[in-house]
Amino acid sequence: MKTVIPCRIIYSKSDKCWYAESPGLYEGYMTYGNTLEETKAMAAEAVSGLLESYLEHGDKFSISGSGASGDWYDIEIEPGLAFALWLRNTRISHDMTLAEVAEKMGVKYQVYQKLENPRTSNPTLKTLKKLESIFGQELVLV
Repeated sequence: MKTVIPCRIIYSKSDKCWYAESPGLYEGYMTYGNTLEETKAMAAEAVSGLLESYLEHGDKFSISGSGASGDWYDIEIEPGLAFALWLRNTRISHDMTLAEVAEKMGVKYQVYQKLENPRTSNPTLKTLKKLESIFGQELVLV
């Protein structure tokens, strides 16, 4: 499962550094680095922290489509966070509560809740198969 966040990265001649921003997330976050690669890494760290915070607090957010071109780069987020985002968004799109999914899986609410937390999510293959059945989707891991 690969999830990317589009970020605009530009070089500032006056500041002699690279700036990255992702409009739409927290009214656009911004970070910087001395090289393009360092800026991409900083952007990945910044956006991951922001998305984890959104998940932890139950905040609503949307991620615009990807497609690197020009000053725009696709910044990949870590797999645990990508899974937690997918699971939360899939559950919400099926108009289900945490408790409803937990019941369908045959687990306690707290067990399911951990799956939607990127810090505690570590699903087994058996759990992934149950989620595929509940949501009628096949998980494709990239």
